[in-house]
Amino acid sequence: MFGFVKNAFTARRDHADCSGCSLCLLVCPVWRQSRDISFTPHGRAKAMQHGDVVDAASVESCTLCMACDPVCPEEIDQIEKILKLRRSVAHPETPTLMAKMEERAAQPITTKPALAKLLPDQALLEHPEMLARIASLLGIPVAEDDGADIALALEAGVVVPAHRLQRFLTPLKGVKRVVIADGLMLKHLKQLLPAMRFVGLGEELSSYTEVRRNLRATDLYVIEPRAYHSDYQRLVKYYDRLRTDHGCAFNLDLQRIAIPATARNLPQRLGLVAHDDDAQARWVLHGRSITRIVVESLEDRAALAKVSDVPVVHLAELADDACNGTEASRPHPAAIY
Repeated sequence: MFGFVKNAFTARRDHADCSGCSLCLLVCPVWRQSRDISFTPHGRAKAMQHGDVVDAASVESCTLCMACDPVCPEEIDQIEKILKLRRSVAHPETPTLMAKMEERAAQPITTKPALAKLLPDQALLEHPEMLARIASLLGIPVAEDDGADIALALEAGVVVPAHRLQRFLTPLKGVKRVVIADGLMLKHLKQLLPAMRFVGLGEELSSYTEVRRNLRATDLYVIEPRAYHSDYQRLVKYYDRLRTDHGCAFNLDLQRIAIPATARNLPQRLGLVAHDDDAQARWVLHGRSITRIVVESLEDRAALAKVSDVPVVHLAELADDACNGTEASRPHPAAIY
């Protein structure tokens, strides 16, 4: 079942197909922190294969970083599996999330013609100056409906009402390209509207010459993992090319899976528990010799800035003449696809 509507796409293989290879453990930030197999995709699959009920704490512990999806040899949709489990649990925040969506659904629809639109995530919404800078750099307007309530509902596994979904999608009709900051939203919109062109914010910004020319060989470039893992087979080649061209390091392991700089479970995403990303951020930085960190996500910038003694900058800031001492030029994507 899809997070927006039922039967919106053909389901991939399920927990019954898990062979127990444990490859998902190698990339799971929750396993690294807890060393509790019941909190991993492997552990949940084995519990379900034996007819056991998956513990609610395990269901909530997943960070939805999507790293387990591309490494699974059985091609099980691990993210859909955890969201399905979340939908089966009556979460105490569900009424609040539903009320937010009903409130947004009741708002009148106002649309402005545009060939492309920017769909921000919660971190960008909390930093309007950075959001305005990115919109200006890309030369596209911010979407009238940011879908923040839908993004939170997706995180919690709450099915979005059809009328709220229609209210969200209507302003996007006729838009040729939508640039999305939230990787989970990106994954779902690609599945829901396969004919439309959706692209992650990190990929979009990193394709601009104004940004790329200011990458350094001594940079650590931190990829936003959700967008990356949702289109892994294509994007692993994209970032390989970026590394070859500029020499910067990436937050990738030996399998070229993106190591998340934050590891936020469902209660932390919902604001019920304080964020605690220090250990995860330090793990990303361990053993590296770098002079700067470049991030695709403002969420990652905040986490890494707390534990690093080198500058941490967002991709959009690389095109800023004040940051780089260069004269900014009119943005145009580089042809590197």
